[in-house]
Amino acid sequence: MSLLAGLHHVQLAAPPGAEPRMREFYAGELGLTEVPKPPVLAARGGVWFRGPGIEIHIGAEAGFRPARKAHPGILVHDLDALADRLRAAAGHRIVPDDLLPGYRRFYAEDPVGNRLEFLQPIAPA
Repeated sequence: MSLLAGLHHVQLAAPPGAEPRMREFYAGELGLTEVPKPPVLAARGGVWFRGPGIEIHIGAEAGFRPARKAHPGILVHDLDALADRLRAAAGHRIVPDDLLPGYRRFYAEDPVGNRLEFLQPIAPA
C-alpha cells in the first residue's frame, strides 16, 4: 500500500503584482474559484484557486521566469469548448498534441507564460 493519498495542489509562480491577471485567467477564463490564503501566507502575495478535483496556488516570485517545460496536466470535460474559450477570451495560442495515447490534449500558457496542459480522455470505442 502506498503512503501517498493524492495531490493537494500544484504551485506555479508569477511575478509580484500579477495577481489581477491571474484572477482574470484562472477564475474568469478557466472558471476556478479564488480561495482565501491564510493571513500569514497572504502577506507574501500570490493567489489560490480551486475547482472540482483541482487546486492551483500561484506564488509571487521575484526574478520570475515562466515554466516552459514543467507544467500541470489538467483534466477537462470538453477540450474543444475550452480551446474555443481561451482563443476567444484573449487570443490564447492553443498547441494541439496527439502524442499521449488515450487522450486528446493541447498546451496553452497562462498570462505570465507558464505552460499548461489540458487533457480529455478519449472515450473507448
